[in-house]
Amino acid sequence: MVGMIVYLLLGETNVGRSRIERLKKVVARLSNLRMSTDNGAGTHSADVPQHYVHLFQAGKSVNGFDVVGGNRATLMQDSNSTIQSMVADIDAATSHVHLIFYIWLPDNNGRKVAEALKRAVQRGVTCRAMADDLGSRTMIASEHWQAMKNAGVHLATTLPLGNVLLRPLRGRIDLRNHRKIAVIDNRITYCGSQNCADPEFLVKAKYAPWVDVMMRFEGPIVQQNQLLFASDWMSEVDEDLSDLLREPSEAATTSGFPAQVIGTGPTVRASAMPEIFELLMYTARRELVITTPYYVPDEPMQTALCASARRGVDTTIVFPARNDSWIVGAASRSYYDDLLAAGVKVFEFEGGLLHAKTLTLDGEVTLIGSANMDRRSFELNYENNILFYDPTMTSEMRRRQQEFISRSSQVNVETVGQWSWRRRLIDNTVAMLGPVL
Repeated sequence: MVGMIVYLLLGETNVGRSRIERLKKVVARLSNLRMSTDNGAGTHSADVPQHYVHLFQAGKSVNGFDVVGGNRATLMQDSNSTIQSMVADIDAATSHVHLIFYIWLPDNNGRKVAEALKRAVQRGVTCRAMADDLGSRTMIASEHWQAMKNAGVHLATTLPLGNVLLRPLRGRIDLRNHRKIAVIDNRITYCGSQNCADPEFLVKAKYAPWVDVMMRFEGPIVQQNQLLFASDWMSEVDEDLSDLLREPSEAATTSGFPAQVIGTGPTVRASAMPEIFELLMYTARRELVITTPYYVPDEPMQTALCASARRGVDTTIVFPARNDSWIVGAASRSYYDDLLAAGVKVFEFEGGLLHAKTLTLDGEVTLIGSANMDRRSFELNYENNILFYDPTMTSEMRRRQQEFISRSSQVNVETVGQWSWRRRLIDNTVAMLGPVL
């Protein structure tokens, strides 16, 4: 009986038949719009060096999004400045605002965004906001959620839990929408690791501050994030956004850079996100720098990361010193031996919980988004990332990564060698559970 219950809860990556059918209809409805978006009149040709073309070809195989040129971006300074910038953009909106967050808390920053949406609705701006039913449960149950609804903000919960006892019959309870997307007027989009919350993150305050990285994009890439939002919205709400998606995005600039949205989830092939990570690792020739809070890789990814260092690439990975999930933290440490033996530089960030998910390649290519390097992000969660080629913005991201490294302690072979047999046993035992973590 226990085995049957566990199987129903965790045995299959199943989001439920009705959801799959809705998704099929939504994807079919949006597929033509995706093609017209990528080939629209406002799109500048994507100038990608030949030795990176295969990266964007792999990215296209996930959602069908072409790499689009003419984009611009700003790297946000920190979590509070991100919310400040987002609120300013919402206050300047004239047409619509679309938001989706995995975690939206009714704290200072969470309320700032809620109030901005209410102000926008009063100006006649259409606002649609989604939050994961599990991750944002405190906001959804709060007076602020109801106040937004009363003000005219269109609200939806993603992957609603419903009756917990009956939930396994409609799909796994731990399949969540982990995306963090903001789209304003089809002109601006945000992408990165930050939820809609204060860095103090009161639900797990002892690990604070949460240290995130977000970027604000303009250009044709906005339309791709818009389509990703629409696919989520139309899967939960009986509202067709096709007409809105036909509206042109802001024209590309000849000086902008090429970029591509990569959206993954349990209804996309499970190998999609690992393939992108591994391809980036194998492409590196000089330098590879990664920040991730959760590292529970499958064997091919661990092999790819080790192979990067073995062939002479300066390979660095940064984890938080204290993880909000001791299980994932223990599993991550079990991989240190192999990483260090291969020559990977391993750092542990001491300035809070490093929640940033970034990868820079040879100082020219960046991947930023919501996806962690663990099986949950690969197989269970809906995630959103942006891959782009731009030496200037990548250099800026690389400086941010270096700031994290400067606030970290380096882990070496001697450090790991001093761990007790009891600690090693716990770490390795937990790692064996990697497929279900």
